[in-house]
Amino acid sequence: MDMPIIGVGTFGSDHISSLEMAQAVKLALEIGYRNIDCASVYGNEREIGQVLAQSGIPRDQLWITSKVWNDSHAYQKVIASAKQSLKDLRLDYLDLYLVHWPFPNFHPPMCDVTSRSPDARPYLHEQFMETWSAMEALAKEGLVRHIGTSNMTKAKLELLLASASIRPFANEMELHPLFGQYELLSYVQEQGIRAIGYSPLGSPNRPERDTTSEDKVDMDHPVVKELASKHNCHPAAICLKWAVGNGIVPIPQSTKERNLRSNFLSVHEDPLTHEELELLKTIDCNNRLIKGQVFLWEGADSYHDLWDEDGIIPIPERYRKGGVR
Repeated sequence: MDMPIIGVGTFGSDHISSLEMAQAVKLALEIGYRNIDCASVYGNEREIGQVLAQSGIPRDQLWITSKVWNDSHAYQKVIASAKQSLKDLRLDYLDLYLVHWPFPNFHPPMCDVTSRSPDARPYLHEQFMETWSAMEALAKEGLVRHIGTSNMTKAKLELLLASASIRPFANEMELHPLFGQYELLSYVQEQGIRAIGYSPLGSPNRPERDTTSEDKVDMDHPVVKELASKHNCHPAAICLKWAVGNGIVPIPQSTKERNLRSNFLSVHEDPLTHEELELLKTIDCNNRLIKGQVFLWEGADSYHDLWDEDGIIPIPERYRKGGVR
């Protein structure tokens, strides 16, 4: 089975209960979704697993993704995390297993923007490859059909592609009309890596720790609203049509049946034209919403250090070979 063109996100932004999220997955499956994006850190895989088991949908008609969290990057912990997700989701295999973030930096649930782990560190390729080797082992064992990355930059992906025995199948990353990441998106697709877009609607319910006064709202942009009027749909539908039109698999999250149904229909009918996609490209304004401040290490200047914006991975001297590990 190939990955369906739209999925359902299951991150509750620290405010949706596991039972409520599981009910949303149940609704989504009834509507026709077959792509469910999970993660161990979301704390709801057990409840979602019960829904999957009771759905009656044949396993080969489902695409289930999960992710290893930052506190489980060591080889054996990756294996154990995947097996726990399989147990909780009541599955024999995962269709896709991702490294959730490219470093082992941990933050507690419900934390605010000031939260910092004393053990946080920058991306260290040698250590990431230990994690990736465990991902490859899971694929070779058949516990996962595909492996991939999330929140990776071009600089980090270049290192991984040069070192990996099994290339990443997909990279999950923030993508919406005001943050198209077109250069990274093109690189990912040129490498034959699928692009999965999280926060495809501009993440209006994201955690407060990722909200700043400079943030812009995709669905309020005049061009998005103009196209919504033209297509007689909600601006959210334009954001999802934009994603699919750019070869992105969006994974919007909602608990409301009306929105789940609308999101699903939006990518299966009335696509945007090439001219409309080109128009939306002009409104990109580098509006990153999921900034990741809580993952910063000692000595990092700002969340910009997480994203290698100048094409260079910042590694302070104390973390280099022979320094503090």
